[in-house]
Amino acid sequence: MRTLDALDLARSKGLDLVEVAPNGRPPVCRIMNYGKYLYQQSKREHAARKKQRNFSVKEIKLRPKTGEHDFTFKLRHIEEFLAKLNKVKVTILFRGRERTHPEIGERILARIAEYFGERVVVEQPARFEGRNMTMVLLPGEMFKEAAKT
Repeated sequence: MRTLDALDLARSKGLDLVEVAPNGRPPVCRIMNYGKYLYQQSKREHAARKKQRNFSVKEIKLRPKTGEHDFTFKLRHIEEFLAKLNKVKVTILFRGRERTHPEIGERILARIAEYFGERVVVEQPARFEGRNMTMVLLPGEMFKEAAKT
């Protein structure tokens, strides 16, 4: 159909002529209500965004000489962050001569991972970066199920 004939037909029906495949031979057009199409498309995109979950990363910082009470206090904070379905980055800061004993940091991070066990997924295992050792935890299925209720 010629373009002018298609435009006349669309106008007579009170609709729009929309080019669907401009690179096709011949180009493909469609007679439709373009405003309604855009509205439905925005509704679909909104529903898709609503279903996706954005993780925010919370960070907990420790030192190799952190005391027992402070350590358990930090564990409770990690648990709260995971219960809210956030990622948790656990960082151990080393200063001066502490850097020569990275095994202390590894023990602390292993203790945290052992405390949570199956409740978390270790996304990034303990890794030494400059003066810091980091580990990233994700909430496991147990936290996700608890958040749904």
